Amino acid sequence: MKRTLLLAVLLLTVPAALRAQTPSGLWDATLEFNGTNVPFQLEIAVDGEKAAGWFVNGSEKTASTSGRFEHGTLTLKFDEFGAELSASVNDGALEGLWGPFQRKYYSIQAKAHAEKAAAAQPAPAIDGLWEIAVRGDRNSEAAWQLIVRQDGASASATILRLSGDTGEIAGGYEDGKFVLNHFSGARVATLDLTPNADGTLAVRLFDENGAKRYTAVRPEEARAKGQQSPADPYEHTKVQNPSEPLAFRFPDLGGRIISNTDGRFKNKVVLVNVSGSWNPNSHDQAPFLSDLYRKYRNQGLEIVSLNFEEASQLRKPERVKAFVKKYGIEYPVLIGGEPNERDALLTQPVNLSAWPTTFFVGRDGTVRFVRAGFPGAASGEFHQEAKKRFIAQVERLLNEGSDLASSK
Repeated sequence: MKRTLLLAVLLLTVPAALRAQTPSGLWDATLEFNGTNVPFQLEIAVDGEKAAGWFVNGSEKTASTSGRFEHGTLTLKFDEFGAELSASVNDGALEGLWGPFQRKYYSIQAKAHAEKAAAAQPAPAIDGLWEIAVRGDRNSEAAWQLIVRQDGASASATILRLSGDTGEIAGGYEDGKFVLNHFSGARVATLDLTPNADGTLAVRLFDENGAKRYTAVRPEEARAKGQQSPADPYEHTKVQNPSEPLAFRFPDLGGRIISNTDGRFKNKVVLVNVSGSWNPNSHDQAPFLSDLYRKYRNQGLEIVSLNFEEASQLRKPERVKAFVKKYGIEYPVLIGGEPNERDALLTQPVNLSAWPTTFFVGRDGTVRFVRAGFPGAASGEFHQEAKKRFIAQVERLLNEGSDLASSK
């Protein structure tokens, strides 16, 4: 109701002549998120009443699934997020709302893109890999990895945690620090990186969890100081008894109950993926799993996704269905319950804290490996290495159990 009233007020304040203005082009936008303005770029293309839009973060683009521009009002839908951008054109500016995001609607304002002036001073070199000690911060992780890519005064970065990365946070050098920002519809972040005289980086991160400050050092310095390494994603999560099958029994999107004892999984290599359409790192992993399934299913691979979703999605899983459609998912997607019910419903895993987490089940029905999290494309070589290791382990399990497969 508040959202409808606010949009109505916005439209009434727009003169009729201005409503005809087309918003096509690149915009410098800001999202007002929990008291902080998060800059990002918004690209819009209008053709008659049809519209398309993209959230732009450096080299990353998040595309709308549909859009309209009618009577001065722009509506861009992002079905896989279950959210939309509604905005009006007002004196050469865009004013509107984004949501629901974390069950709320947030104000967005934008002006036509303008190139920034070059930095007054040369930017110091910070390109490469860093580590951030975060013991006791989230998920009992000891450290995160900070990956920086720099081209002069321009830079982008991502923070790689156990669950995955933050997406590409992009910006440049100004007033003695690198000011980087990100909004993709599913993630919000501002990242300030200030080079210190001792070679470290002062880090200020603002995201969905608020603002915190850290210090980043090069990996070799971290080891010299005795700082603990980032968690090994293959050592973080275990199962209580590796000789027992990983049990699950949940409905698919059509209401049909699917369990680990079904015939479709017998003598197959099965990837059991604990996921959620609300989780950005699950979005990073889904297209890879979808491709993996198409490539190896005729060789004996099965994948099943155990999705834990908010109560609204349990009642009407429209966002989950859009998630499946966007990534071309052909394997079963099951609805396990709400995220806070995960540990009560999946009792065999130990230290299951990362979204997503993938259990590699051999043809004999036992868990052989567990991979916590998944690094997205913004992680560069870490993303490529994760995909290579996934594939190698799937191929190993398929070859290991070929005698079982031939006897089915």
